[in-house]
Amino acid sequence: MAGPQRVSERREVLYIIACGSPLARHVGRLVDLAQQDDWDVCVITTPDGARFVDQPALARQTGHPVRTHYKNPGDPDVLPPADAMIVCPATVNTVNKWAAGITDTLALGLLFEAQGKGVPIVAVPFTNAAMAAHPAFRAGVARLAEWGVTVLFGDHVFALHPPGAGEQHLHAFPWPMPLAALRSVSWSAA
Repeated sequence: MAGPQRVSERREVLYIIACGSPLARHVGRLVDLAQQDDWDVCVITTPDGARFVDQPALARQTGHPVRTHYKNPGDPDVLPPADAMIVCPATVNTVNKWAAGITDTLALGLLFEAQGKGVPIVAVPFTNAAMAAHPAFRAGVARLAEWGVTVLFGDHVFALHPPGAGEQHLHAFPWPMPLAALRSVSWSAA
């Protein structure tokens, strides 16, 4: 005789963190792909990221408010806890602050906490070739990878572009790649 069936099971929650980049305007594509993979998706932006996204559209798409700032003390959490996170696009600013231990935004605070809890994290830096060449950024990318963050960066992910040319390359961004990386991280951890 079979045991009792579960009537409803909580879907796994994915936080997508979007930083201040023109690529963030298209983060709804990643949300859509994650929802097709049966994730319950929540979007968090950095303060600069909030300028690029359509927060009401993303809230309708996910069924959750888009968070940018820390909540007030005593206020309830409006988002379910994350089972995994994707930072896409991750800007040079966010990568450098994260690697330096700075948590001055909700997005960075959530990333720090998630690392402490062992939550799988995939980061996809998006920048131009000149900024990517800076030693602090390169060191930050390496440090995040050393800490167990799956960092998707380099020409095998998305070819770096010259300064001022990012808008011309947004259409070619490989949106399925962060989810595929997350699947492999999650499966290897299971």
